[in-house]
Amino acid sequence: MKISTRGRYSLMFMLSLAKYDGQGCKSVKAIATENNISDLYLEQLIGPLREAELVTSVRGARGGYKLNKSPEKIFIGEILRLVEGPIQMVEPMDIEPQESQLLWSRMTQSIKDILDTTSLHDLISSNSDELSDGYMFYI
Repeated sequence: MKISTRGRYSLMFMLSLAKYDGQGCKSVKAIATENNISDLYLEQLIGPLREAELVTSVRGARGGYKLNKSPEKIFIGEILRLVEGPIQMVEPMDIEPQESQLLWSRMTQSIKDILDTTSLHDLISSNSDELSDGYMFYI
C-alpha cells in the first residue's frame, strides 16, 4: 500500500484546518502556501471531503474552509478512504498460499486499526519527540 499525494495533501489540508479550528475559516491559498503545495491541486482534493461533510466552505472576503466536526471526531482512516479508496496492503490472488493471504490480511487490519483510531486531534496534539528515535546527540 502506498499513499499517493492525494492522500498526503488531503491529510495536510485537514491538519491545517484542525490547527485553526475555532478561529474561523482558512483559505485554500493560505493552506497551500504554508504546506508548499499547489492550491489548484489542493482545490481538486476538497470535493470528496466536502461531500462527506467533513469540511464546510464559506464564501466572502473572510471565507474559506473549516471543519464540520471537531478534530477529535475526524479519523485519519476516514480521510484516506475518501480520497484513496479502500485501505489494503495487497490485492488478493487466488494462487497465493493461504498463509501469505493471512499475513497480508493481518497487516492490513493492523494499519486500519491505527488509522481508524487516530484522530486529527491526536496528530496536532502529539509531541514532536515521538518522531525521534529517542537518541540525543550533543555537539
